Amino acid sequence: MNFKKPKFWDLKKPNLLSHFLFPLTIILQINNFLLRLKSKNISKKVKTICIGNIYLGGTGKTPLTIKLFEILSSLELKIATAKKYYLSQSDEQTILKNETNFITSKTRVKIVEKAIQDKIDLVIFDDGLQDKNLNYDIKFVCFDSSIWIGNGRLIPSGPLRENLSSLKKYDAVFLKTHDKDKTDDLINSIKKINHQIKIFKVFYKLLNLNQFNSSEKYFLFSGIGNPKSLKDFLVKNSFNITNEIIYPDHYKYSQKDINLLKKRANDLGAKLITTEKDYIKILEKDKNDIHYLKLGLEIDNENELLNFIKYKLNETN
Repeated sequence: MNFKKPKFWDLKKPNLLSHFLFPLTIILQINNFLLRLKSKNISKKVKTICIGNIYLGGTGKTPLTIKLFEILSSLELKIATAKKYYLSQSDEQTILKNETNFITSKTRVKIVEKAIQDKIDLVIFDDGLQDKNLNYDIKFVCFDSSIWIGNGRLIPSGPLRENLSSLKKYDAVFLKTHDKDKTDDLINSIKKINHQIKIFKVFYKLLNLNQFNSSEKYFLFSGIGNPKSLKDFLVKNSFNITNEIIYPDHYKYSQKDINLLKKRANDLGAKLITTEKDYIKILEKDKNDIHYLKLGLEIDNENELLNFIKYKLNETN
């Protein structure tokens, strides 16, 4: 499913449309409650970490899953990443498969069963905090400081899967930001709800920066959960973005789309750039004249994060 986030979700306060949709929010929450009652918390013989969110999309779960896989590779454990199979999310699944030891299946319970069969010691789940069939050993919540919790409302009148108060039941937060000094208010808001929760700041870095030039003009296109955060990052890194087209998250590009993008970029005398997640969905024959951004992550206090994870995993033995 291609999903384009409604603009009113990221307003600072709920607007008229948000209020209008609120009855649907109540119905959806009742349905979710009933589903939770039916869920079965399975016993498992493998350690699990979940990197999820309460804000729907665009918080950096997949790159954080890959980063955590890299960090934990120093441990004497057989580690795999995992994601529940969705046909519409083949882009993220492909990236995880290319970068890590990856498992997927139609349910997360089946993923755990497969991990046990493959003698995996630790599974890092990309998404799944709201799946109550599994009791993860460590639960991380991802936020992007540029959008935070949007208008603060639950789906569909806002972008939240759960209320902010749900932080009481989670272990740690990954807070993605472009500015180390402008997160104090958000950290205070988080700590007011759960003063024991660990918070790790996350920063994007461009791994192939040397392939780009600040004197060039660039035409940006993407189909990701939070395109604003990407553009802000590029502008901060001196990219001259002359034009931008935003597609729905997980968008599948047609030949017509690519032809139009190339024509518009050519008319502007600009180079086409996109994310790796978008680039892998483009046919090989169409990739000429399209450049992709190889984004990596930097985590503040990486050693502290590693020690925290080791402590939590030992705690659940």
